[in-house]
Amino acid sequence: MEFSEHIRTANVEDVVLRERQRPPSRGTLCITGHHLLFSDREEDSSRQLLLLLRNIDAIEKSVENLLGYSGFLSKAGHGERMTGSSGTITVKCKDMRVIQFDIPGMEQCLNIAHSIEILSCLDDVSEMYPFFYKPTDSNLPKQWGLATPETHYSKNKDLHKKWRLSSVNRDYSVCPSYPPAVIVPSTIGDDVLKKAAKFRQGGRFPVLCYYHRKNGMVIVRSSQPLTGANRKRCSEDELLLQAVIEGSDKGYIIDTRSSQQAQQARMTGGGFESKSCYERWKRLHRHMERGKVLQESLIKLVEACSDESHNMDRWLSKLENSKWLSHVQTALSTAGLLAECVERDGHSALVHGYEGTDCSLLISTLAQLIMDPSCRSLEGFLALLEREWLQGGHPFQQRCAHSAFSHARLQQESPVFLLLLDCVWQLWRQFPLALGFSEVLLLRLAAEAYASDYGSFLCNNDQERCTVGVKDKTHCLFQNLLKPTERDYYSNPLYEPTELAIWPSVHPQSLQLWKGFFLRWTEQARHLEEIQEEIRNMVIKWGKLTLS
Repeated sequence: MEFSEHIRTANVEDVVLRERQRPPSRGTLCITGHHLLFSDREEDSSRQLLLLLRNIDAIEKSVENLLGYSGFLSKAGHGERMTGSSGTITVKCKDMRVIQFDIPGMEQCLNIAHSIEILSCLDDVSEMYPFFYKPTDSNLPKQWGLATPETHYSKNKDLHKKWRLSSVNRDYSVCPSYPPAVIVPSTIGDDVLKKAAKFRQGGRFPVLCYYHRKNGMVIVRSSQPLTGANRKRCSEDELLLQAVIEGSDKGYIIDTRSSQQAQQARMTGGGFESKSCYERWKRLHRHMERGKVLQESLIKLVEACSDESHNMDRWLSKLENSKWLSHVQTALSTAGLLAECVERDGHSALVHGYEGTDCSLLISTLAQLIMDPSCRSLEGFLALLEREWLQGGHPFQQRCAHSAFSHARLQQESPVFLLLLDCVWQLWRQFPLALGFSEVLLLRLAAEAYASDYGSFLCNNDQERCTVGVKDKTHCLFQNLLKPTERDYYSNPLYEPTELAIWPSVHPQSLQLWKGFFLRWTEQARHLEEIQEEIRNMVIKWGKLTLS
């Protein structure tokens, strides 16, 4: 497809750009296959806007005949008189930014709107901007990403006693959403794994995601078992889970569904591990919302944050009705429960819900941050995200197709990754010295998951990325964030590593709205960002003086 086919009007002069809390400016608006560009025409102004079209969640357009005055003053101090037709396009972005363009000429306005609507929703991954992006140092590294199951296994020598690296999924035929190599108990052969995979939804049989060095306990994750209404059994699956807790008296199954939901899942072929078949496993249900419920919660929260009535009671009511902070609380408390099972009780745990690609990844990631100091450095955190979310099979393309503004509600959309970043921010706020990365990193990741120059968050799993050549033809975001020129910007200058677990408080008064993200484009947030950057520079400067 040629992008030019969808661009009826490439650029328009005399466009007025309006943003909240900033004075309007007039200039030229251009549209390309992947970007919207605005350049101020005033000589004493360097205001420019470069917006990735993929970042646009929704647009609203209106056209009218004009006879009146603009908001700009002539040299004589009078408002400039405007006649003819004009249109307004309001662009609502996935990162919560709202921008308005006043475009002279009805036809030009409609043409620009048409191009944005089509080019911002391209379905073909190979046509997306990461395949065209060429940074200054454009050489693609030999290894794409920070971690693979192979390197993770080789670095953890303690694993080699009871665990092995299996290539049973090397052609993705056993489980489409798993990577080619997975870590499994050494006593379990590949034939057993293949049969166990058929008993789990989507083939997601139990695989290791975390080994606790202090006591040798592990966290494994999977999808739900396909027991169905007839309570089917799978001896291979039972054998696999028995091998996970070999030498221990019991293990815990953290099911991210309520007991009632798990029972209902049996009616559609799913289900849960029965006590009689998995005698040494204790099942704990922790209901976590996902899918449409979580998406609606985000929509309500953003609506509350966009309310300009300045009525405190109304604001608090809308915030509570969104239930977003309740989801944050549930995620952190469930992750805390998982960490307690491993760290304090000294038992291994299995995590799953339905598909095992959403809430399971969310709480396993948070539990590792709570327990493992190596996951809290900048590099360790990015490697953790790559292992759990990219290789773990979170379907980013489906979940992050739209954000909070779009009217096209797709069934697969859900802001689970954004919820993770919010939970990590709560940890970062409660333990400001324990995490080696800054809030700026979390904001960057939140934006990149929805629209990016890089290929890291493209597609839904490792198999799809290999099929379209993501690792061969695009650049890796995580590797870029660790470059010397970038690392300092995303690091926490106050970082003091600790070997202790960091247990988050989940009391309502301990959790706060993530203003840095949800109120990012307000004047108050902009001032706060400037102050934080100034403090950060002072701390870095002080640190350098101390070292010298």
